[in-house]
Amino acid sequence: MRADRLLSALLVLQAHGKQTGRELAARLEVSERTVHRDMEALSAAGVPVFALRGVRGGWQLDDEWRTHVPGLDDAELRALLMSQPRILGDGRLAAAAERALDKLVAALPSTLRQRAAAIRQRLFIDTTGWYGRVENLSALPLVQDALSRDRKLLISYRKRSKERTERSVDPLGLVAKGASWYLVANTPNGYRTFRVSRIEEAKVLEAACERPPDFDLAAYWKASTTAFMAARRRLSVTVRIEPNAADSLKQWCPEIMVIGPSSPADPWVTLRMAFDDEDQAAFMILGFGPRIDVVSPASLRERVDNDLAAAVNRRKLVVST
Repeated sequence: MRADRLLSALLVLQAHGKQTGRELAARLEVSERTVHRDMEALSAAGVPVFALRGVRGGWQLDDEWRTHVPGLDDAELRALLMSQPRILGDGRLAAAAERALDKLVAALPSTLRQRAAAIRQRLFIDTTGWYGRVENLSALPLVQDALSRDRKLLISYRKRSKERTERSVDPLGLVAKGASWYLVANTPNGYRTFRVSRIEEAKVLEAACERPPDFDLAAYWKASTTAFMAARRRLSVTVRIEPNAADSLKQWCPEIMVIGPSSPADPWVTLRMAFDDEDQAAFMILGFGPRIDVVSPASLRERVDNDLAAAVNRRKLVVST
């Protein structure tokens, strides 16, 4: 309905500020011509919306004007509460989000408050891994503070190679992928992505962040992850494995091609898999013991055979002493 679309456009402008016709059209899933007509309709209804001309133009509400948010319907309430703030991962952020959610629920009519309480009792989000692994997100509140105030950020960062570096960056956005958080920032060497759990120290500087006007966080993330996956060197490994063990291996290695059993008389399955490197492949294969044989590459087969022989010799030495 057009009334719903006009309200949606109004809330978008109120929440996000100036929007180009193209941005509004994408958010509302309509044409730019329809956006133009809707803006004229809002203006005719007395809503202070106006157009800014030029390269950086767009549609904008008067800064002093606000509308009241309409009441949530059941679907909106359910969606909001099902994304509970525990998923933030950091205790301080989660606590602040819980307080905000409590205030929102308190403002609801009594019938919806009861509904909200019932929904929240039916969902729990556990952000810790099965083996106790959890991301260190102690720097996340400082990163969020720098982002919200457009301030430069001084970080002490530990690379994957364990090298520790210190740098001043312009924070541009946060990305949550699974249980991990990533900071996208502008540096003297261009855009870079930093894993928040590897930021050992962070300090928000008073210097203003220089944010490129055309930066699109979602577009950057999609492009960078695509490039990362394409650039990864993957080790192709072919193994023969007993059927039951093959089912277990498929749960740990999603990149598997089933070539098939060797023959009707030999039920073992031949699989082709991809690993990041030989260390990862050897670790995984050795865990299956005698239930798996490496077919290729020859270097991995030799490494696994040597590791197994060393384990047997070590066992013999322990028993003899």
